[in-house]
Amino acid sequence: MAHDPYEQEKLIVVGQGYVGLPLAVRAVEAGFCVVGVDTDELRVKRLISGDSYIEGVDGARLVAALDSGRYQATTDYDRIADFNVCVITVPTPLRDGVPDLSFVESAGRSIAPHITDGATVVLESTTYPGTTEYLLRPLLEEGSAKKAGVDFHLGYSPERIDPGNPDWHLENTPKVTSGIDAASLRSIERFYARIVERTVPVSSCRTAELTKLLENTFRHVNIAMVNEMAMISRELGADVWEAVEAAATKPFGFMPFTPGPGVGGHCLPVDPSYLSWQVKRLLRQDVRFISLANEMNDQMPAYVTSRITRGLNERAKSVKGSRVLQLGLAYKKNTGDIRESPAIMLAQSLRKLGAHVLAVEPHTDSHLLPPDITCVELTEAEIRAADVVVVATDHDAFDYSLVEQTAAYVLDTRNRCRGERVEVL
Repeated sequence: MAHDPYEQEKLIVVGQGYVGLPLAVRAVEAGFCVVGVDTDELRVKRLISGDSYIEGVDGARLVAALDSGRYQATTDYDRIADFNVCVITVPTPLRDGVPDLSFVESAGRSIAPHITDGATVVLESTTYPGTTEYLLRPLLEEGSAKKAGVDFHLGYSPERIDPGNPDWHLENTPKVTSGIDAASLRSIERFYARIVERTVPVSSCRTAELTKLLENTFRHVNIAMVNEMAMISRELGADVWEAVEAAATKPFGFMPFTPGPGVGGHCLPVDPSYLSWQVKRLLRQDVRFISLANEMNDQMPAYVTSRITRGLNERAKSVKGSRVLQLGLAYKKNTGDIRESPAIMLAQSLRKLGAHVLAVEPHTDSHLLPPDITCVELTEAEIRAADVVVVATDHDAFDYSLVEQTAAYVLDTRNRCRGERVEVL
């Protein structure tokens, strides 16, 4: 068997979360020597011990990567010397509606002194068009005393990780790639071609950055639309869930989206606002669809709270003092990700009204949950004790039959339960 000239390439993945860890482990499986860098010491300790906290990477894959001798996790940037490729996968949150790129800036400054001639740097963190060229590039050039496009390669490739998705994962999801010049694009294409089944090169980093924002704005706007439909359909005496299912039989011109208690995770509540912020800053214009979608999706936890309050009132109960059993705190089913989760907002909203809220969340480590939320197991006794059971996140692990048979009243925001005592969103 011919020796692969790229087999011993050294890859650095900055950030070992939902995006970075799957990439790091997959790269080990593809033959790279990988150093995963994360500032969270607890995360690094768990990784070193073979304990995965990411649904897309089970413990067996992580242990195999460690046993290969080609994966190490660290908080120390001094261990990234002589890398061939570095991928930045750090968070890019919003702070009071303004993009916070401090993690990208910190990563750029930290890796810059270690850039050698011919190295490749790729940004995967979601951001607004222009970040790679006008924010990251100057940091790398200043810290390395080298010129991007001449001494090293630079580009952008938006992450497309969908936590909990059993069908689409890193390897089989097409990967959009870009570079600041043709040579950078070739180098980035060569790297990802070893990781994923298909790459999709685009003409510029700004186009690749916009691609990610377009994908998530599309979802954000359509979820907002169907959430509004859910609110008005109840007053019209129609079933929005049945309508969506029926409309989905149309083989063209329709894509099904379903209602819920709001949107969460890093992407939907954040990414469209990155685009809106940049357009307002540079073009002095509002992206009206994004503003409307934000308004609609942001109000969903309050709307669900009002539905619960109304449902309790109809049963001669006040929300104040009522015992609420909430199923799910993660923003999405079968994951433990609670970032920007509307389920967390719902629980806190109910608590502010005086409800005694107990939550069932099998996927999230307890130390990551807000300290004011009490977690319990889903048992018949807990269901019977509740004045209302709220399905906020539709994890497959929940026994919905038990809920249907036992609960006095169910408010289901995900359309998983049936029965006379069940109300759906």
